[in-house]
Amino acid sequence: MTETTDILIIGGGIVGMATALELQTRDPSARITLLEKEPTPAVHQSGHNSGVIHAGVYYAPGSMKARFCRDGAQATEAFCAEHDLPYDRLGKLIVATSEVEVKRMHALGQRARQNGIQIEDVDQQGLRQMEPHINGLAALYSPSTGITDFKRLTEVMATLFLSRGGVVRYGERVLSGREAASHMSVTTTKGTIQADRVVTCAGLHSDRLIRAFGQDPGYRVVPFRGEFFRLLNQPDDLVSHLIYPVPDPERPFLGVHLTRKIAGGFTVGPNAVLAFKREGYKLTDFSATDMAGTFGYPGFWRMLVQNAGSAVSELTASMSKRAYLKRIHQYCSHIQLSDLAPYPAGVRAQAVAADGKIIDDFLFVQSERCLHVGNAPSPAATSAMPIAKHIADQLQQARVAA
Repeated sequence: MTETTDILIIGGGIVGMATALELQTRDPSARITLLEKEPTPAVHQSGHNSGVIHAGVYYAPGSMKARFCRDGAQATEAFCAEHDLPYDRLGKLIVATSEVEVKRMHALGQRARQNGIQIEDVDQQGLRQMEPHINGLAALYSPSTGITDFKRLTEVMATLFLSRGGVVRYGERVLSGREAASHMSVTTTKGTIQADRVVTCAGLHSDRLIRAFGQDPGYRVVPFRGEFFRLLNQPDDLVSHLIYPVPDPERPFLGVHLTRKIAGGFTVGPNAVLAFKREGYKLTDFSATDMAGTFGYPGFWRMLVQNAGSAVSELTASMSKRAYLKRIHQYCSHIQLSDLAPYPAGVRAQAVAADGKIIDDFLFVQSERCLHVGNAPSPAATSAMPIAKHIADQLQQARVAA
């Protein structure tokens, strides 16, 4: 049996739900259906992250990340306030612990100012006054960085979408899609759906879904497992801000940071090690299909060569809790080995091009009737609402052009 809808959205993470709400707001009369293969929303990346509302400090000026993150931080806070969701604008300190890092920190501060992000320089004495348990030579202070619960936020979006007449179908996986002159035809595990327009927000499976719709994504998702620890035996005032190291520009990830959680307590993490399954949240999770896809992709091996030093360092920290702790001790010697307790890991869907380059910015693949959200790493949760506006704008432009 073939069903019909005006707009079909595939993926029930925060980007998919935000897109559903945005399209519904723009056209309340449109029939909008959202499909999610899991039994609830935000099961994967949207529900496995640090919960940080990023301000946009790190991203290249003019990039989509920089623009969407800056706007998204404000939109996220406004949504939380409107719907009585918990959030806290704690502020973030990016701490330099060596002279080399001080130089990098100043360059990072300049980038933040180019992005229109409020940023303040903090000297060693000021850092000690702000955070007595943190060691460093200097820091950058981002007062607009905060925390929330993105899984809960996504669930509220789903409830709103349903209350306004939207349709959400859980437990239904998309198998393929075909674009005709007058419609999109999408085959799922439960039948066929015809839609005027389709948006896919498939996260860890974005490249596979793009190929299943007959297009070339231009990248392969390589899953990286981010391991966190919950901190035990710590006072409530261990830190009052989010604490981040100064990122190494030669490495693709931000490093292990100390985060206060919206529900209380603290975590440190994540590192970044290859996951043996795209949804491999446990160390023992393994998929032969996923590993064949990774190891059989020349871009993976080129990426590994280009980031060999970082790969060895991340693997060492994963295998040795003491090595992990050493990273934390660079800025917080107060934490001991016995304080590190297990905490759920996350998996990052890292898009890697055929030449081994890590695709850093958001990436979209579009045809006349279909728009795929390709690469959407952090800060995608913070940026979800501006991403949704971008998607809606692109669909509208494509429809006018047609």
